[in-house]
Parts: sequence; C-alpha cells; structure tokens
Amino acid sequence: MSLNKAMIIGNLGSDPEVRYTQSGAAVTNFNVATNESWVDKSGQRQERTEWHRVVVFGKQAENCGKYLSKGRQVFVEGRLQTRDWEDRDGNKRSTTEIVAMTVQFLSSGASGGRSDGPPAYTDADRGPVAAESSFDQSFNDDDIPF
Repeated sequence: MSLNKAMIIGNLGSDPEVRYTQSGAAVTNFNVATNESWVDKSGQRQERTEWHRVVVFGKQAENCGKYLSKGRQVFVEGRLQTRDWEDRDGNKRSTTEIVAMTVQFLSSGASGGRSDGPPAYTDADRGPVAAESSFDQSFNDDDIPF
C-alpha cells in the first residue's frame, strides 16, 4: 500500500499563470507560501516560510486563473509529483510540485476578507467541496464547473 497526498493552507505569492495545451486544456501554475514559527532555545521568535509549487488542470485551472490573485489564501489538496527537464544550458533540472485535486478559496487576500468568487473547486468527477453557503453570487452560474 502507498499514499501520496499533500494538503496545505497558505497565501499565493503571485498571480496564477494560465496556459493552454495544444488540445486546448487549461493548465494553471501558482506558488503558495506556508509559514512556521517557533521560539528557539534562547527565547527568540523564529519564522520560516516554505514555498510550494502548485499545478491545476482543466476547468478548475481556468477558475483558479479567474478568481485567484497574489495574497489570496487557499487550501490545496493533491499529490506530490517530481518533473525532470533540461534548462537552456543543457543542465538536468527537477522540480517537485503539488498536482491539485482540490483548490478551495479561503480569503480575498492579505485583508482576510470573504471570497469574491466560488469558494471551492474540485475535479469534475469528485463533485464540489462542502463550503460556506452565503458566498457572493455576483458571478454567472455558467462559471461554476459542476
């Protein structure tokens, strides 16, 4: 038996980048920062930020590109995947990223306010994540991926 699952809550470090494959499928990439703080042996408060690369596919990717922006807090659930490639100089490189199955929008950014769009998206075959029922409905129902 094996398990490959990652769950993080953090803030976007920049606006998402949406691209499309040759077949027209959306692929969105963004970085999420998570913070850890502790008090060291000398009583000084320490803090560390960890950056996570996230990739999202399909309609969920389009919605992430539409509703997410720098500073927005999100919950991401997915699996870890490592990709290898060659850079411009021919050097072998690799990166580990979270391939998102669920992206839930938690706030509108650094202000910690309410979401301005649908609060959750999942893979189409998994259905919606349970979410707050009183979110802002100023968007068109056709924007909802389920």
